Amino acid sequence: MITLGIESSCDETGIALYETGVGLRGHVLYSQAEMHAQYGGVVPELASRDHIQRVIPLIDQLLQESGINREQVGGIAYTAGPGLMGALMVGACVGRSLAYAWGVPAVAVHHMEGHLLAPLLEPEVPEFPFVALLVSGGHTLLVQVDGVGQYQPLGESIDDAAGEAFDKTAKLLGLGYPGGPALSKLAEQGDPDRFTFPRPMVDRPGLDFSFSGLKTFARNTLEKHFEEETIAADVSRAFEDAVADTLAIKCRRALRQCELKRLVVAGGVSANRRIRSRLSEIAEGEGGMAYFPRPEFCTDNGAMIAFAGALRLEAGEQSGLGVETRPRWPLSELAAV
Repeated sequence: MITLGIESSCDETGIALYETGVGLRGHVLYSQAEMHAQYGGVVPELASRDHIQRVIPLIDQLLQESGINREQVGGIAYTAGPGLMGALMVGACVGRSLAYAWGVPAVAVHHMEGHLLAPLLEPEVPEFPFVALLVSGGHTLLVQVDGVGQYQPLGESIDDAAGEAFDKTAKLLGLGYPGGPALSKLAEQGDPDRFTFPRPMVDRPGLDFSFSGLKTFARNTLEKHFEEETIAADVSRAFEDAVADTLAIKCRRALRQCELKRLVVAGGVSANRRIRSRLSEIAEGEGGMAYFPRPEFCTDNGAMIAFAGALRLEAGEQSGLGVETRPRWPLSELAAV
């Protein structure tokens, strides 16, 4: 069966085709980053309007490029949450309407389940169970994964998500939007021994995160040393090292608590090379391995939605004719497959 996946939860319109037993047949992505950059962040109304303009043309483009016609599509998966309500409604309405018009089942997909399962699209697939770290601009979440839909939350951020902290700190440095990749690039020029930022909440039990204090620490450091030439690069490096170490310490704690050795890392921040390196070291130190999606599937994309949707459609799950989206949607509420 070929599943069409539609992702429109925030500022990227992703479309993909996944064929069960064969793999990914193709995917296209349109990013709104340039449009939102002039405002310093995502403007929800503009994001929704842009999705409306992009979804159908991107679907037509992908079908043509992949050599697949609509009669070959056996199901449609769309992101139903979490995310921006208006943006979610665009993809959900288009997906549900196309499924009705084409006479195929549709299924609502959880955005974070898509991220969590994205590493299963790679040649080397982790076996269940494993610990998953979902780390993005909107989420920092540790989960024990026993199977598809079998998710036990272990810890989450109590304030800013890691990606959000990256973007806010980048804004302090005048790096624009999206700031995370720019900060990471600048950090490569920084002196790793110049500053030591705190590793928040690692000195107490539990698996929750807090990153808002790192942004404040970065601001105070910048104000104290604002006249020094390399201050921006050095602060970037100290900030990135602090986030990487904090994530690594919590992941090692989670692996030991769950008595597991496999670590899956997904979400936009999982593309960060320093974070990948530290988490790989941690997993290998525990006698296991860390698994990541390829960089193009770390950020929001249609491939992860098509894949997650295909698994649920194969299990017989499908959505009704009504369109329901959920800006907030706990992973723990998903049904096991």
